[in-house]
Amino acid sequence: MTGAEAVQIRPAGPDDADPLGRCHVDCWREAYRGLVDGPGFRAELTRVDERVERWRQVLGGPHGTVVAVSDGDVVGFASAGPQRDDDVDLPLELYALYVRQARWGTGLGHRLLEAVVRDAPGSLWVLGTNERARTFYSRHGYRCDGAEKHDDVFGTEVRMVRRPVAGATAG
Repeated sequence: MTGAEAVQIRPAGPDDADPLGRCHVDCWREAYRGLVDGPGFRAELTRVDERVERWRQVLGGPHGTVVAVSDGDVVGFASAGPQRDDDVDLPLELYALYVRQARWGTGLGHRLLEAVVRDAPGSLWVLGTNERARTFYSRHGYRCDGAEKHDDVFGTEVRMVRRPVAGATAG
């Protein structure tokens, strides 16, 4: 098997904190190359231990995180849960979805998205200048709703939402 098929997607567990934290920082480095710069971002790329500890905290409680594993290495992950924005009438939010650059274009991002949100309505925040990610989410039914927020490290993020399909019934 090659590509996305050779990758197992499973719920993340406490033992995944270290490889997940390392994958997270590596994915930032790959995904945001040429899009994000500055001392704050460069500092985040050196704080692998802090990212690992943050994942250790998250994975120690209830969470909606899955990891993509190939040959024992975490090559991607996705995390979703309850909506955090008070001004959105959708119950679900995609918190994160990252895939190592070597796996881009293999369908792994789609599989991770399906694993955590399926076709449910929800929202997500994405770097405004990340056209690759915005296109990916658009292909999955998400649309910008006009909301923006500024992060001191990553810059301007835009919110994308996926509304219920008219006439669909809850299952």
